Amino acid sequence: MAKIASDFLRDESGATAIEYALIAGGISIVVITAVNSIGSSMNDRFVTVNERLK
Repeated sequence: MAKIASDFLRDESGATAIEYALIAGGISIVVITAVNSIGSSMNDRFVTVNERLK
């Protein structure tokens, strides 16, 4: 039983995939936040242009 527990604690076979998934998740959060911010800014500019054209 102790050997099974020891082998389980030393096994790192899925760690790399989990690390890449966390990195991809973090990058996607940054991209979504940036796009959302840029989208709001662009919307404000288009509203201003629309008002000036009227």
